Amino acid sequence: MLVFSAIVPHSPLLIPEVGKDNTEKLNATVASLKTLEGYLYAAQPDTVIVLTAAPDTEQLSFVLNFAPTFHGSFAEFGHFNEKPAYRGDNGLSYRIKERLETRFPVKLTTVEELDYSILVPLHYLLAHKKSIKVIPVSAANRAPADQVAFGQGVAEEIIETTERVAVIASAETSHKLSKVSPAGFEPGAKRFDQKIVKLISEKNIAELLKLQAEDLAKYGIDELNAILLFLGILSEQCCTASILSHEAPFGIGHLVMEFEL
Repeated sequence: MLVFSAIVPHSPLLIPEVGKDNTEKLNATVASLKTLEGYLYAAQPDTVIVLTAAPDTEQLSFVLNFAPTFHGSFAEFGHFNEKPAYRGDNGLSYRIKERLETRFPVKLTTVEELDYSILVPLHYLLAHKKSIKVIPVSAANRAPADQVAFGQGVAEEIIETTERVAVIASAETSHKLSKVSPAGFEPGAKRFDQKIVKLISEKNIAELLKLQAEDLAKYGIDELNAILLFLGILSEQCCTASILSHEAPFGIGHLVMEFEL
């Protein structure tokens, strides 16, 4: 059963030892993530599924990371001391694959080293309960409607399992919100970003699917597939969105949104 769901950002700057003074500029996001950690802890999940966007255009399959254990570090960002470790959930991973492999291209992988798009959310959300199992799931580079349909298939398995499951979408919104953005500034991006956030909060999948790929690229919406995958999982759930914070001090939209079940 599904017991918790949220969308969170994954900037390495959220890690104080990495961001240093820059982390203070993300205080609202950090506070929201800490609040969210309390909600997740109270929900007592056995497993958390972490959804990310496809890493490149070559990934045409949905990927479930089937590794029995996971580890990682922030060494690439100059922080060598923190080396988190987590357990995988082989059983649920395999059942999801079995359920969906005749409908979608699905690949199981066993990559034990997690990258920052998963490590940053887990750093906060599993801060006091690292025993919760983790299943990383990556979206495929396919049509937006396929992300939703795959998510709906994942939801079928979540409904049937006796495990208590949390679902997290690790994604940021527009990457072109100001002149300090590494991707550059695009006039109109803020308004488009606000539209995206509103549609997400309403679970308005139909309107999200109508968005043009050219506009998404123009306004720097690079990770919508992960959010569509997330909304697919929630499409039949009765839930209410709550925006804990939404800020962009570095020109990238950092959204923390819980869907209360």
